[in-house]
Amino acid sequence: MTAPRETVGAFRQLPFMGVIRVNVEAMRHGFRMGDPAWANLGQGQPEVGELRGAPPRLAAFEVEPADHAYGAVEGIPELREAVADHYNRLFRRGKAPYTAEHVAIAPGGRAALTRAGAALDRVRLGYFTPDYTAYEDLLTTFHRLDPVHIELRAAEAFRLAPDALADRVERDRLGALLISNPCNPTGVVVAGDELRAWVELARRRGVTLLMDEFYSHYVYEGAGTPAPGPVSAAEFVDDPDRDPVVIFDGLTKCFRYPGWRVGWVVGPRAVIRALTAAGSFLDGGPSRPIQRAAVEVLRPNRADQETDAVRAEFAQKQRLTLSRLSALGVRFPVLHAAPTPSPRGADRARSAPDPGPAEPVRQHRTGTFYVWGDVSGLPPPLNTGLGFMREAFRHRVLTVPGEYFDVNPNRARPAPSPLEGFVRFSFGPPRATLEAGLERLGQMVAEMKEQ
Repeated sequence: MTAPRETVGAFRQLPFMGVIRVNVEAMRHGFRMGDPAWANLGQGQPEVGELRGAPPRLAAFEVEPADHAYGAVEGIPELREAVADHYNRLFRRGKAPYTAEHVAIAPGGRAALTRAGAALDRVRLGYFTPDYTAYEDLLTTFHRLDPVHIELRAAEAFRLAPDALADRVERDRLGALLISNPCNPTGVVVAGDELRAWVELARRRGVTLLMDEFYSHYVYEGAGTPAPGPVSAAEFVDDPDRDPVVIFDGLTKCFRYPGWRVGWVVGPRAVIRALTAAGSFLDGGPSRPIQRAAVEVLRPNRADQETDAVRAEFAQKQRLTLSRLSALGVRFPVLHAAPTPSPRGADRARSAPDPGPAEPVRQHRTGTFYVWGDVSGLPPPLNTGLGFMREAFRHRVLTVPGEYFDVNPNRARPAPSPLEGFVRFSFGPPRATLEAGLERLGQMVAEMKEQ
């Protein structure tokens, strides 16, 4: 779907991205945000109500007289300190700590990433597919960036071994890498020794890692079992001011406050100063009263209670989603793929979806509140992401086609997309909505198989 052809004056046409693109098309079929008759299995936010085991939702905050004035572009000192303490407590024990000066607060994750895009110098920036849809506009808008595509393939479970990554950095002369970890949409998690190797590569080669960690607490052991804790590149940073590692996160996903629009960036002080300068002309800084409320969200006991509850509840919903969709014939290469080949083998591998063996050969941690399904084995028109989405509209269910995550700045790579046989399914909604949506998808597939 493209934007309407009409333009006004000097404005250019802009397409909608990702989930919003799905929502706009669904509205033509009667969908409205919040309509209980629809099951939105395409949504990019978690359920935001009360959650079993989680602390009560914060429902009120005070506005002080000073809040009517502009605030600091980099955020209030109390929240910057709370974010630094959050990382030090979870990931930095025995290491040089982050301070408030290593943190900038932004009005949401996209604003934080936009600040980074504006602050980056001319650089060959490696990006991956599939990955977060908004990266496409980011890499297109800032012309100092020279985007270099790195394809992740189904046959390798959408992963890239550290030695293969090092080869790409050297071969393509990359100065920066942008990736979501855990990955939206695949749920792949880079953790442990693998993540350590990424950070060591950045330190050794001077390659800046731009780590989008907005799903850092949605981590599961294999599939359907909560991991003991979150994942972050912060664990392997030696020197907060010299290691070229920049982390993006916020309250949006892990703490289930997307409407608050509170994001943050953690990195070297020189980077934080540059991002603050960019924010001074891009967005002007975040809301002051919301930032004070955010300090309460990050108080250690409350934060741990929330994120532990999130992992426990969403692990159960992941297990339910995988079970129901697998029974319909949807395949999951992230869980059912051969071990990652050698770097040279990876370069030669085909990009077509790999059905994989019947049982997982290799288990990795998974993450996010999405599952990344291969629908190519379903009957037409359900065997493509677009066909699946449009047929699901008839059953009042939203899903997101895989090709929407084929980040393609300036449409430089020709169609068709190697991801056209994939669908991202969200288990972000409350369980009752999730179960209703999965039931309707089951009915849809059964109807098509009977034809």
